[in-house]
Amino acid sequence: MLNIPDVKLGVISVSRDCFPMTLSARRREAVVGELALRNIDIYESKVTVENETDVLKALAEVNKAHVSALVIYLGNFGPEGPETLLAQKFDGPVMFAAAAEETGEDLINGRGDAYCGMLNASYNIALRGLHPYIPAYPLGTAAEIAALIEEFIPIARVLVGLKKFKIFSFGPRPYDFLACNAPIKPLFDLGVEIQENSELDLYASYKEHADDPRITDVVKDMANELGSDRQAEFLKRLARYELTLLDWAEKNKGASEFFAFANKCWPAFQTQFEFVPCYVNSRLTQSGAPVSCETDIYGALTEYIITLASDMPPTLLDINNTIPYDMFEKNKEAFAGYKPTDVFMGFHCGNTASCYLKSPEIKYQFIMKRSLEPDKEPDITRGTLEGAIKPSDVTLFRLQSTADSVLRGYIAEGRVLDVDPRSFGGIGVIGIPEMARFYRHVLIEGRYPHHAGVAFRHVGKTLFNVLKLLGVRDIGYNHPAGALYNSENPFA
Repeated sequence: MLNIPDVKLGVISVSRDCFPMTLSARRREAVVGELALRNIDIYESKVTVENETDVLKALAEVNKAHVSALVIYLGNFGPEGPETLLAQKFDGPVMFAAAAEETGEDLINGRGDAYCGMLNASYNIALRGLHPYIPAYPLGTAAEIAALIEEFIPIARVLVGLKKFKIFSFGPRPYDFLACNAPIKPLFDLGVEIQENSELDLYASYKEHADDPRITDVVKDMANELGSDRQAEFLKRLARYELTLLDWAEKNKGASEFFAFANKCWPAFQTQFEFVPCYVNSRLTQSGAPVSCETDIYGALTEYIITLASDMPPTLLDINNTIPYDMFEKNKEAFAGYKPTDVFMGFHCGNTASCYLKSPEIKYQFIMKRSLEPDKEPDITRGTLEGAIKPSDVTLFRLQSTADSVLRGYIAEGRVLDVDPRSFGGIGVIGIPEMARFYRHVLIEGRYPHHAGVAFRHVGKTLFNVLKLLGVRDIGYNHPAGALYNSENPFA
């Protein structure tokens, strides 16, 4: 995928001056060796930090190597002042980890006491107001530390990406979707840029692309993806729109490097542009540049975070409708392990990438046709990419500013089930354990909108750590049976 930061890892070991520096250096080398076995590249600083002068030397070295995410490794007790100064002065995500003792045969000269040192480091981290990533249990052998560093990579990728991220929106956020009309101040608190534009800006740029010579090649690429060129003439409209968005981003990124879109897509869009933009949204999202529907700015942010956390294209789905009881009864084997209230349909008009759909096909927006083209063959309401979503693991996720300008988030892991939705759009039957309680005590209680970001794998652990590092304190998740929500009636 394009539009994704390339995270370059670096590691610096630290050593308290009354402990052998060679112990810390040797343990660092062992970690680097274990990472090599996992095919993970990391820049190994040869400066072991004991004092502030060492901090400057080590920083110069990793900066020259273009390291964008740093592991500070306590190979022994570590100097809490210099090691936390190192974290403070490094311009990027930082992880702290520490060495476990290696053998009961060498607990005199070979004892590092990093178990103790991490405690002092944590106090000095707080003194400096820092928020580094510290794993749930940050000590381990070389192999265990390598595994922790591997888990740090997607976390770092999100943090690096958001520092240079801009969201382009087009059109006012729809009145009938006020839930998507959230305060944007928290975006700036995260360091995310937002450039809000008029639909007229988009339309003017679209008109300028009328004779773009690249349209032919994009149409060919679309036809290859769809397995048919029978709508090639219509696809010219969509190709022209795709080029319009990409050129807009390239021209307007400014100081940012990465981008996503939050675009108004109805009702005037169809009468003026003469198509539905869903398929283009799916293609750009699949390339690494998400496009959210209905000017959902936090939806675009959510999708981009999912892209970085999962290293896969996301989608944005309405938490849409319940499963009829007769459908549940007829598919009991597929619903095994779930109650009727654990399952629902995730739907959107046609913005989910083709790689996630069974038999994807360009169709028309059924609901829009009712009002815009009720008595004729669909034309301006064409452009959805429709199909049943393939069975897979999924994570529902959203980062949202609610009306009080406070960032909140939720995470729930589940699965797209192998059940025919028997309906239109890009749609799938999704099972989330204890969904009914999650729906009431997180989604409704938290005032979340109808759009959920969807990752097509389980990445809840990564996303939870990301939200913590972003300073989000209210993180909802689907509590297992017996674990009550704060608002749940214990006598029910």
